[in-house]
Amino acid sequence: MTMTFGDALIYSLLGLGVVFFALALLMVIVKLITSFGKEKPAETVPQPQSAAELKPAPGAAGELKLYDTDPRTAAMLMAIVADELQLPINELRFISIREIKEDNGK
Repeated sequence: MTMTFGDALIYSLLGLGVVFFALALLMVIVKLITSFGKEKPAETVPQPQSAAELKPAPGAAGELKLYDTDPRTAAMLMAIVADELQLPINELRFISIREIKEDNGK
C-alpha cells in the first residue's frame, strides 16, 4: 500500500497542527502559572531625611577612603584579603587603601 501525495500532505498538515496546538497549550499553561505567582507591588520604603539618619547596610563597616587607587583595584584587593584570611568580606573592616609607589633608588 503506497501513500498518495494527497495523503502525505494531509498527514503533514495534521502533524504540524498537533505540534502548534501543543505549543499554544504550553504557552497558555506558562501564562497561567506566571500570573498566579505575581505578588502585590512592594510598598515604597521611606528614605531618611538627613545624613544623621543614614545607617550602613547590615554587615557594612562604614566608609572606605581610597588614595591613588581606583575602585576596581580596591575591590580586588579586598577580595584577595578576604580569601587569604578565609573570612566573609562583610566581617572585615577596611578603613583606607593607598597605593605605595616604590622609588627603586632613582
